[in-house]
Amino acid sequence: MEEHDMQTTRSKELADEYLRLGGKRLAKIDDNIVKIRHWEDDTPEAEAFWQKNIEPLDERRRVEVETHLPTINDR
Repeated sequence: MEEHDMQTTRSKELADEYLRLGGKRLAKIDDNIVKIRHWEDDTPEAEAFWQKNIEPLDERRRVEVETHLPTINDR
């Protein structure tokens, strides 16, 4: 498996675990610019997971995770 594929898989796994724990952040993707919207509070477990595993990532990897979150258009 290529490095990019492994990173994408890892990014998907992180996003899925965050959502499984009750994460509520939504992605806003516009012209390939990804921003996060956070209107509802995460569960304490999801917030702790985000702070420990996603927030510390460099910007490129964090954006990869964020693209696997539901988007505001999915609402």
